Amino acid sequence: MEVAIAVVIQKCVFPVLVNSEANTRRIATVESCFGSSGQPLEVPGRVLVGEGVLTKMCRKKPKTRQFFLFNDILVYGNIVINKKKYNKQHIIPLEEVKLESLEDDNRKLCVSERAFSPPGVAVFRNGWLIRTASKSFAVYAATATEKQEWMAHINKCIEDLLRKSGKKAVEEHAAVWVPDGEAPVCMHCKKSQFTLINRRHHCRKCGAVVCGPCSNKRFLLPNQSSKPLRVCLHCYEALTSAAKNHNLAADGTQKGYRNNADSSGEEDSDDDDETNRGQPESHDLVNIFSLFLIARLAIVSL
Repeated sequence: MEVAIAVVIQKCVFPVLVNSEANTRRIATVESCFGSSGQPLEVPGRVLVGEGVLTKMCRKKPKTRQFFLFNDILVYGNIVINKKKYNKQHIIPLEEVKLESLEDDNRKLCVSERAFSPPGVAVFRNGWLIRTASKSFAVYAATATEKQEWMAHINKCIEDLLRKSGKKAVEEHAAVWVPDGEAPVCMHCKKSQFTLINRRHHCRKCGAVVCGPCSNKRFLLPNQSSKPLRVCLHCYEALTSAAKNHNLAADGTQKGYRNNADSSGEEDSDDDDETNRGQPESHDLVNIFSLFLIARLAIVSL
């Protein structure tokens, strides 16, 4: 696991690096690693504070990601060739970020999780939450020292940004999604078991893994999407109850929610899933194939 040594080194020379040639070269190197698929990162006053590899907890399994800490944004992406090529660039404004430390979890990774985790990582340790209004997730460092350095430097950058801008910290953050592997049954009804055909869904409000019938409602969550998103029945009831108090439309109907979760084409997804946008996800293809096999078996039995 690559350590975040760059974060420590740049601490003492941070003011000197602003708009310096050395800083410009470092940022240009990061841009070239992402190539044409990434966004330009060089702006006046921006400093690359440090970088390193962290394990990000994605919807299906933990995955290694390259993170770059700037004084105003946090950037991460998939590692294609270590230190040479990255893709699926994500940029998070630090003004929107809130960090929460996680206690070490001695639960050992399952076989599928270990297959996609860094060498030596067998349990969930040295982790913290990165929360924003639109997306929240957990990351894990290789050592406790790395965790402390990452959190300290990110928090320092956030404090400096908020102080200079005069803005207040964001108070409402998106829920952290419960990983698929931690929910063999619906977390709402506690009965429905997930199979190739009975799909998992995530409530966008609380992050719970739920079955279709327990998440057949949608509600508008403006910080996450301009379209109503799938929510569980518990969250739907709470959201609609709050909406009825102050969000009535002129015709007496409530704004912001729909009764049928299938009215929108948006499906459960994680922006780090190894799928192309606009293409069916792997679990969708499995479901389609399973239904095809069932149909063929039914025909053969006739």
